[in-house]
Amino acid sequence: MKNCLVIDHSPALRRVARRILEELQYQVAEAEDGMAALRACREAMPDLVFLDWNLPHMTGLEFVRTLRSLPGGAGPRILFCTSEINKAEIAGAIAAGANEFLLKPFDRAQIRTKLTALAA
Repeated sequence: MKNCLVIDHSPALRRVARRILEELQYQVAEAEDGMAALRACREAMPDLVFLDWNLPHMTGLEFVRTLRSLPGGAGPRILFCTSEINKAEIAGAIAAGANEFLLKPFDRAQIRTKLTALAA
């Protein structure tokens, strides 16, 4: 079973993402901000990071850059979530090391499609 770290400041969104990802056969851990997520990654690097782009204490961009600089940090696939289409933000995220993005609100079908694209 693959491991996923869901990072979002909203407990409700983390619950929704967890439920969907567990249905898709992921073992899920959660973090409420970028600092907690980096601690979790240092302990056990996940296969997938499901990342809210607007985090407290650290932006999604800062998280991606920091994660990618860690030992083993090149491995996880990063699916970041945003609430608006901002081409510059998306380009910056991809350039920093994110693999794919997802618009909020999302559903099971959208997550499945993005995960299929990441696996290809």
